[in-house]
Amino acid sequence: MFEIRIVCATTDTDRIVAALDDAFNAGTISGYPDSDGKQERLYLYADHKNAPTRPISEWPSLTEAYATAPDAPSELNWLCDREPHERDREWWLRRAGVVDRMATGLAPGCIATEEQALDIARKFMALDDTAVICDPRAYVRQQYARWATDHH
Repeated sequence: MFEIRIVCATTDTDRIVAALDDAFNAGTISGYPDSDGKQERLYLYADHKNAPTRPISEWPSLTEAYATAPDAPSELNWLCDREPHERDREWWLRRAGVVDRMATGLAPGCIATEEQALDIARKFMALDDTAVICDPRAYVRQQYARWATDHH
């Protein structure tokens, strides 16, 4: 996985986004126009289209991974109570896990989008400096299941 940053003419944005989608497995593309409106900055995480991946079925299921997880409101409170200097690997793992649960409906009353869950999972994989060998959310589930086993 890698990050792409592009500065381009605003009139070229649609063509560039289409080319990025064709060339890479691209995450959410965020665009920010410059103050003059003539140029735009594009940011995204991407990976090669031919990157080897293991099927998600080879990783822990959603319910297996989060079987002992605290309810989403408690987890969100735990995340919010941490100071920025305390945002270590555990913090990112727990954040990725709760957002994954929220995006799949496993956290009643809490909502996140599939894109949000995928973006945070990619950030967590980047933190671990992991080669892309699977769906990033499957990686989060595997790591959460391992972490939960060690912490419960």
